[in-house]
Amino acid sequence: MTIESERKTRKTRIDPKLQSAGWKVIAYHPNKPLSSLNKHAIEEYPTSEGPADYALCLEGRIVGVVEAKKLTLGPQNVLTRAERYAKGVDDSPFRFNEFSIPFLYSTNGEVIWHHDVRHPMNRSRQIVSFHSPEALMEMLAVYAAEVITQSAI
Repeated sequence: MTIESERKTRKTRIDPKLQSAGWKVIAYHPNKPLSSLNKHAIEEYPTSEGPADYALCLEGRIVGVVEAKKLTLGPQNVLTRAERYAKGVDDSPFRFNEFSIPFLYSTNGEVIWHHDVRHPMNRSRQIVSFHSPEALMEMLAVYAAEVITQSAI
């Protein structure tokens, strides 16, 4: 039995799942400004904690981090690495407690775990597929509306 490398898992399992959810997978390029990107999954995005396997970018803002593992590893226990990366994105307009990125994922290409860190009571959970860019935009909009409503009370 051949053991699949993480790189092969990313290219044959994770990239297609991101693409089917509506994300365009691209390599990180230091000369390409985030402001020019929308609905992109950026590979090897640099953070102060090391490169994130994928950073999900909407309208020039990183809104998600995906930690990839090879197929033979379970992804639930590696959400902590995605959390580290979410704390290490310095140029984010977001701040949710210690996190700069609201949506965290870990996957081995078959199983996907998700954690929405915007509220401290949210827990990680297994999901069937990655959220689409539109779904994440809606989740951000609902949260913004809730914050505005609560601050008016």
